[in-house]
Amino acid sequence: MSSISEQADRLAASEAREVSLYRVLPYFGLAVGALLATFAPVPRALPVAPTLAVTAAAGCWVAWFINLHPGWIRRRSLMAVYYVGLLAFAAVLVLASPWYAFFAWVGFLHAFLVLPGGWRIAGVAATALLVATAQGGGPPSSPAHWLLWSVLVLFNAGLASGVGWFSERQTTNRKQLIEALAEANRRLAETARENEGLHAQLLTQAREAGVLDERQRMAREIHDTLAQGLTGIITQLEAAEQSRDRSADWRRHVDNALALARGSLTEARRSVRALRPEPLETARLPDALAELTEGWSTINGVRGEMSTTGDPRPLHPEIEVTLLRAAQEALSNVARHAGAARVGLTLSYMADVVTLDVRDDGVGFDVAAQAGMPRRPDGGYGLTAMRQRVARVGGNLAVESEPGGGTALSATVPALYGGVE
Repeated sequence: MSSISEQADRLAASEAREVSLYRVLPYFGLAVGALLATFAPVPRALPVAPTLAVTAAAGCWVAWFINLHPGWIRRRSLMAVYYVGLLAFAAVLVLASPWYAFFAWVGFLHAFLVLPGGWRIAGVAATALLVATAQGGGPPSSPAHWLLWSVLVLFNAGLASGVGWFSERQTTNRKQLIEALAEANRRLAETARENEGLHAQLLTQAREAGVLDERQRMAREIHDTLAQGLTGIITQLEAAEQSRDRSADWRRHVDNALALARGSLTEARRSVRALRPEPLETARLPDALAELTEGWSTINGVRGEMSTTGDPRPLHPEIEVTLLRAAQEALSNVARHAGAARVGLTLSYMADVVTLDVRDDGVGFDVAAQAGMPRRPDGGYGLTAMRQRVARVGGNLAVESEPGGGTALSATVPALYGGVE
């Protein structure tokens, strides 16, 4: 938009310079005519003093109408008076000295500047008579002189008309171009305003989407940390209540509940600050999963094994968090629902993907029936939370199970390597 405005300004400035040139040229013609009439007088010329007086009067006439009152150029009646006076001064000066043809020539320019329509032709013709008279050395006095004078009149009128028509055409084209540029500039300004509105709308939508995404993130983090931790604490306290008469078992369950509470509090704080889970801050993913499996096995009294295949490499932080959270959710589900005696985790590094498999020998369930069930009344997300988290990084979650046949869960995510060795 700025380039269009600049181009329009340049065109307007060019037109203004042309008008300014038309206002200066009369004085140049008067100065040249006066200088030559004074120092190179021609035969039969009028005396210098009255000629210079008329020259000064002609300059004042132009200054009054053109320079001192530039707004008058749009008033046709005043400009007609001005142009008649201009021709009168030019006629007197040409008769006084042919050198004033330089001033009379200005009549061609001002005819197109101040006269409307067909009056310009009359102005050009009258000016051509004056210029031809000056060029011929005065009024014609013989047949040959008349012939020369006629040729000069026709030549000057034709040349001035051609130049004037071309100049008028250029002026018209320039005005049309300026108007087109102004219209384009206006449309661009409207488009810019519309874009500002769209930009503001997009910012609002982006903020709303960001708020929604943050809410979903916090919901997942609360489920993966507080909800799972509180579930484990409740399980341990219930077990402690049942083993009240056995001091060693009671103390073990209470210590487990205390450890779960501390761990959950730590993870909750890290989730609020959008930090990576603590196990991934202090260990690589295979080690973090092995530590998670060992701790879960100790707390729940279920045999758990963790193995790794392929070449372990640091993954993108979001990928590692996704796999760790999937493992936590899977083990939590096993502890709450499976009644399993053995659980196995396998982390497989392949060329394009990384897969986490969790298998148990528990009671299993009907996958098709569970998929159509609404979310549990306790507010848990279960497999839905895992699917959302895995899908968020471009992966997919597959679950295989049947009543009495255990459960196999497989989370496959892209192998995006972005960590530090």
